Amino acid sequence: QVQLVESGGGLVQAGGSLRLSCAASGSIFSINAMGWYRQAPGKQRELVAGVTSGGTTRYADSAKGRFTISRDNAKNTVYLQMNSLKPEDTAVYYCNAYLREHSYSGYVDYWGQGTQVTVSS
Repeated sequence: QVQLVESGGGLVQAGGSLRLSCAASGSIFSINAMGWYRQAPGKQRELVAGVTSGGTTRYADSAKGRFTISRDNAKNTVYLQMNSLKPEDTAVYYCNAYLREHSYSGYVDYWGQGTQVTVSS
């Protein structure tokens, strides 16, 4: 069984910073991409940032210049450093990993349980 466990969410004032972490554990043969998505009330889940196993990153326009995604392949962990936070960043943040459990299995998306980020004005 694969588990993605997130940590680091919380309440912060506008302009502040938070660092999210997500560790993947369990039966994992290899992880391709890892990333962070978010979902605000009444809105669809959207990509915030992603990183491949080779280190290629991509960001939503809203995250560029403020957020930094990084990854520790040895620990199967992905991080999201969020600076200059705005009230519109308030959402539940979900970790995602595109991985395969065995050498003979295909890649599948796995999700964490979500962590709340609230930015007060």
